[in-house]
Amino acid sequence: MKAVWYERNGDADILEYGAMPDPEPGPGEVLVRVATSGVNPSDWKRRQGLTAQIGFPRVIPNQDGAGLIEAVGVGVSQARIGERVWLFESQFGRAFGTGSEYTVQPTEHAVRLPENTDFAMGAGLGVPAMTAHRCVFADGPVTGKTVLVTGGAGAVGHYAIQQAKLGGATVISTVSSTEKANIALAAGADETINYREGDTAAKILELTKGQGVDHIVEVNMAANFAVSQQVLKSSGVLAVYSAGSAQGPAVPLKFKSTNVTVRLVLVYDMPEPAKTAAINDITAWLENSQLVGFEGPHFPLEQLKDAHLAVEHGAVGKVIVDVDPL
Repeated sequence: MKAVWYERNGDADILEYGAMPDPEPGPGEVLVRVATSGVNPSDWKRRQGLTAQIGFPRVIPNQDGAGLIEAVGVGVSQARIGERVWLFESQFGRAFGTGSEYTVQPTEHAVRLPENTDFAMGAGLGVPAMTAHRCVFADGPVTGKTVLVTGGAGAVGHYAIQQAKLGGATVISTVSSTEKANIALAAGADETINYREGDTAAKILELTKGQGVDHIVEVNMAANFAVSQQVLKSSGVLAVYSAGSAQGPAVPLKFKSTNVTVRLVLVYDMPEPAKTAAINDITAWLENSQLVGFEGPHFPLEQLKDAHLAVEHGAVGKVIVDVDPL
C-alpha cells in the first residue's frame, strides 16, 4: 500500500511517502480501505513532539478518517465487510493512523457511516464532533439555555454550535472577522460577536439582557478567561478543550458568579460511555441530515505534508486528505 510516515519527531519535512506492506486485521479488528483522512491540530502537534514523543519505530499519522471495511479479524462479524465507516482515535496508542491506503483498527473505532454522508464529512467527525459533544452535553441537557461558543469558525466550534442548537439552546459565538461570522451563522449561531471590535463581555451581557450565559465551549481559555469570568452565570459550565498558548489565565480561576463547573475536555481520554453517547447522537443526526460538514482544503495522499502545514497555519474548514475515490 501507499502510505505517509515518520520515524522521529520534527517538522513536516520528516514525513515520507512510499510503499509499505498491506496490514492484516487481528482479533477484534477490521481492515479499512481508506477513502479520506482528516487532519486535526493534534496530528501535527503529535508529529512535532509537542504533545507526545514518538512511541513507535514508524508512525503513520492522522487520527480521523473514513472508508470501507474490506476484511475482519477473528471475533468480528463477516457482515461488516463492505460497510462504509468513519474512524476515530486511529493513531491513539497505535502506530498506524489513517494516512495510508489501508488501516487496521479495533472494530469499535470503525463506526457505520450513513449512506447520506460522504467520506469527506466522515473524515471530519472523530476529533471535532466528539469533542464538541462532550463540551456541550457532559453536564446535562442544554435545552432552554444560552451557550457561548468561542471560535465558532473552527472545526470544534462548528459542531458545537450545531449540537447546542439541536439540544435546544440559544447560541452566541465569538469570531474574528465578518467571514468567520458568516460561517458561524451558517452553522446555526443565533448571534455572533467580533472579539476584535469593542468590549466582548459587554456585548454578551447586552445580548442576554444582563443575565450572561449558562454554558461556554472554550477554544482558548488563556485568551478568553477575562470575558468568561464576567459573563458565566452561577451554576454555569466552562467546558475547555484548548487552554491556549499562554501558561494559564492572567487572573486566578475566580468568577463573578458562584457554583461554576470548569470541565477540561480531551477527546482521547473521554470515558467510554461518553464516547458511546457521542457516537450514538452523531449517527442519529447524520441519518436525519441534521449535521452539516465543514468543507476545507483537500490534498492527495502524497501531499499529506502540505495538509499538515495547512492545519498548522490555521486553514479555515476541515482539511482532508483524499486517499482513494471509493
